[in-house]
Amino acid sequence: MIVLDRLLTAIIYLILFYALFFIGKLVHQLLHREYDLSKELVEKDNPAVAIALTGYYIGMVFAIGGAIVGPSYGLIMDMIYLGIYGLVGIVLLNISWFLCDLAILNRFKISDELIRDRNCGTGVISFGMSFASGLIIFGSMSGEGGGMLSALAFWAVGQLILVVAARVYAAIIPYDVHAEIEKDNVAAGVGFAGALIGIGIVVGLAAQHEFQSWAESLGSYVIIALAGLILLPAIRFLTDLVLIPNVKLTDEIAGQETPNVGAAYIEAFSYIAASLVLLWCI
Repeated sequence: MIVLDRLLTAIIYLILFYALFFIGKLVHQLLHREYDLSKELVEKDNPAVAIALTGYYIGMVFAIGGAIVGPSYGLIMDMIYLGIYGLVGIVLLNISWFLCDLAILNRFKISDELIRDRNCGTGVISFGMSFASGLIIFGSMSGEGGGMLSALAFWAVGQLILVVAARVYAAIIPYDVHAEIEKDNVAAGVGFAGALIGIGIVVGLAAQHEFQSWAESLGSYVIIALAGLILLPAIRFLTDLVLIPNVKLTDEIAGQETPNVGAAYIEAFSYIAASLVLLWCI
């Protein structure tokens, strides 16, 4: 009977989750009326839009999922909390996307690159931004104690750190990431997206701990997030030294006529793997 009760509860949560997911899809369409999503995906077979949209959907899974995990307060209250926090998560995810559009890829408009140029490099970075923002919202929403105010505060700090991380990444790589993306360099986009997701993992999951007090919880959160930020240069150096010896990532990604997307995948992997190891060690 216990297993049956849990299964029925899970089905109810799943139905409510998909209802919220559908709302999130509608919100995305309303905010991006500069293009017809169905036309871009089905008639034009636009891969850049498909990549960016997939990232948004993954971000939604985490943004809404943060309202599901945690202690139960009874089915009715859990459904109310899921509805409220799920909707807030969707709103925050879309705000995060626009903030990243303004602060990360600020030399051009993401939607123009996706629609006009079908730029998959931009699509991959948009994927990474949404994925990372979803992780940050997940951690902010799923931490026990504190309520909505602490969740919003952790999200705001996490989003700021994500933007700073993007600036740090642009500063440590020897090539101009914006210029490479405008040249439709998918490899440059993959490496950048990996760095964003890595920071999203550190920042997002660091917020999952139980809220104790503003000074203690927010202070610990910022310290862990900054540790991930500081590790970015070290990770890239170690990737060059250990994972791809005798070859420079810069030469493979931006220093040849055909960028090496495979090398970029390894760079992206290194950021994500290091972020997970950092969390496991803390």
